[in-house]
Amino acid sequence: DLGRHDEALVLKREIYARRVAMGGAADETILTGGNLSSALMKVGRFAEAKTLLRDEMLPMARQSLGPTHGLYMDTEEWLVQALCMDPNATRDDLREAETIMQDVLQRRRRVFGPAHPSTAWCEGELA
Repeated sequence: DLGRHDEALVLKREIYARRVAMGGAADETILTGGNLSSALMKVGRFAEAKTLLRDEMLPMARQSLGPTHGLYMDTEEWLVQALCMDPNATRDDLREAETIMQDVLQRRRRVFGPAHPSTAWCEGELA
């Protein structure tokens, strides 16, 4: 980590904007958006990350992949990270994060089974 998070953010915004403009494979756009949300969180822009995830990425993932797709559940977990890592998180934010994770865990158990690594990770996050 070279600590050049602001520079990385500029590049990740450009890449995401180009990916959205190109259209095409939603999963690649969602992954690019995930990189952008991570970059936003690294520079402390949690509100912007939450807006990106809630208003753009989750609707796109739900429509194109569906709620039982692993990448859709990953996108929900990125929102949970944004909610929990925000130093200004409220109790309502933390309750929302817990509710999302409980829902994701139920779907991961049903889709992937209890022994799958992503299911185990999700269980650990809720512990």
